[in-house]
Amino acid sequence: MIRNFAQLEKILQEDPVKRRVAVAPAQDLHTLQAVLQAASDGIIEPVLIGDAAKILEILAELSIRSEDLQIQDVTDPVDAVQAAADLARDGKVDCIMKGKIETGRLMKVLVNKERGIRQSDTMSILAFMESPHYHKVFAITDVGLLTYPDKQQKIDAIRNAVAAFHSLGIKRPKVAILAAVEKVNPKMPETVEANEIKEMGIDGCILEGPISLDLAMDEEAAKIKSYKSPVAGDADLLVVPDIVSGNIAAKALTVLGGGRTGGVVLGAMVPVLIVSRAATADDKYMSIVMGVLTGRRNGGR
Repeated sequence: MIRNFAQLEKILQEDPVKRRVAVAPAQDLHTLQAVLQAASDGIIEPVLIGDAAKILEILAELSIRSEDLQIQDVTDPVDAVQAAADLARDGKVDCIMKGKIETGRLMKVLVNKERGIRQSDTMSILAFMESPHYHKVFAITDVGLLTYPDKQQKIDAIRNAVAAFHSLGIKRPKVAILAAVEKVNPKMPETVEANEIKEMGIDGCILEGPISLDLAMDEEAAKIKSYKSPVAGDADLLVVPDIVSGNIAAKALTVLGGGRTGGVVLGAMVPVLIVSRAATADDKYMSIVMGVLTGRRNGGR
């Protein structure tokens, strides 16, 4: 069991192999602050790809010595992302972090059939969460990439997430396929799909669904409703029906519930960090931690 993010940070700090994170384009103040803090803490080696002049200007503003950093001068933002993708394909970086570029332009490069790094038919975002009201770190998928996923996309997203949990040492994560109710209702398509996915089964995890959020996360609620399942009250992964419910759930946990989050895009050769401009410095830092940890399943360096 992983009880909190501090436990994950400690794992990285004690790892003698420091994973390389390519930041592209790197001329973004807030992104650089998070990356350089992670480097200062000894958990990553950053590779800064972008407009070198602008990067050096930001580093000077932060009083950071540029001589200690690897900087690749690529002025065009799209070319910078392509340079990061090339490094990932060559096994020279373990993670890619979005810098000063729109998400759509970045993803267009990464999913390109010839020079991209897509590995799965479905790329999905996994948001790891730490909540003061839950006994361990858990995750939600998908909170920002798959808008209205069909059944196969949900299956792919679960597989992506299960592989990420395996990289953290969780051998059989407990997966809750969420709905408003825990019974199959033909008028509620998400309950039908949840039941079909559960009956089909997915290797390497324990599936339950349809299941409501309270039963998945609150053991007492499951007892009151006489709901018996190994997932009840102990879920590791919450699978939401669509991007709306996922986005609301994640933001409610952080904005109102005092939670912390770190998100990562899975389904590529290496994890990709696409952090919202509105994300806190802590969210960005934890996204780096989660990206590097989940990237270790690809063999690392």
